[in-house]
Amino acid sequence: MKLPKQRSLFPELSGDLSPPKPVNVACIPQRSPFRYPGGKTWFVPTFRDWAANHYPEPKILIEPFAGGGIISLTALFENLVSRVVMVEIDEDIAAVWQSVVDGHAEWIANKILSFDLTKESVVAEITKSNVDTREKAFHTILKNRTFHGGILAEGSGFLKYGENGKGIKSRWYPTTLAKRFFNLKHVADRISFHKEDGLKVIQRYSQHRDVIFFIDPPYTAGGKRAGKRLYRHFTLDHEQLFTLCESIKGDFLMTYDNTDEAKSMARNHRFQMRLIPMKNTHHATMEELVIGRDLSWMDRYPAVHEPLTEYNIVCKKERVPKKCSSGQSKPRH
Repeated sequence: MKLPKQRSLFPELSGDLSPPKPVNVACIPQRSPFRYPGGKTWFVPTFRDWAANHYPEPKILIEPFAGGGIISLTALFENLVSRVVMVEIDEDIAAVWQSVVDGHAEWIANKILSFDLTKESVVAEITKSNVDTREKAFHTILKNRTFHGGILAEGSGFLKYGENGKGIKSRWYPTTLAKRFFNLKHVADRISFHKEDGLKVIQRYSQHRDVIFFIDPPYTAGGKRAGKRLYRHFTLDHEQLFTLCESIKGDFLMTYDNTDEAKSMARNHRFQMRLIPMKNTHHATMEELVIGRDLSWMDRYPAVHEPLTEYNIVCKKERVPKKCSSGQSKPRH
């Protein structure tokens, strides 16, 4: 008798390893008002599965490099945790989350709906001085939606052509954006926001056993330039971050670029690693590194696998170094 095929617990990642199937982000509920470079919408199914099946059940999620905040917002709207602590040091992005927490989400939503967007009107708005936090938040959303790639770092400029030649209007969906802010009003009382160094917040909450962390730092390990181009605050002591993760009493998931330096730090701190498929902004399929204490639960996803590691092996006869590819385990002798 032919047994029925077991239904995948992770359909977005089911399939053959060649080629891996990245998550279709169009199927993920869009909670964040940001069009954020390096955003983690594609990671939502993985995080959701981890948090929903975590034991003991987590009470608080800490996101020390919140950015667009899609992971924190998913955890709130899907009741995966009771509260979230969002941390962001960038003053423009911080203004948005602080305004939400302070009860101004509806004001921002109405401002979006009433704004007549042209290049001239955007320039006139974002060059205003002496604005309060909620006005600065609105300016941030304007820049995020009209600047190339949503990049807020210095040197970024307006979209030139956009989609179908719509220019700066190609990413401006006022009804959709307003709805996201109206929805944020309903979870604002469950958000604690901190504008400060994410490493300090990790240390502050590291001894809490009912806390989980989602850690998505600027990708500058191994000399990566993307983080320097995308973010104002890209400087980070990556070794200190890994050391802090060792001290966490609860649990954590960390995402990184697939670089030799990141993999080396993970091995040195005895963390597990998996590679997961995703699509970059140019729609090319790439693999991103997931790091944690125990990632064995990810092994049931066919498109996820351990990274290969190169080891230098010296042959006794030839005394010539050779390279051997392996998983995370030590090379055979």
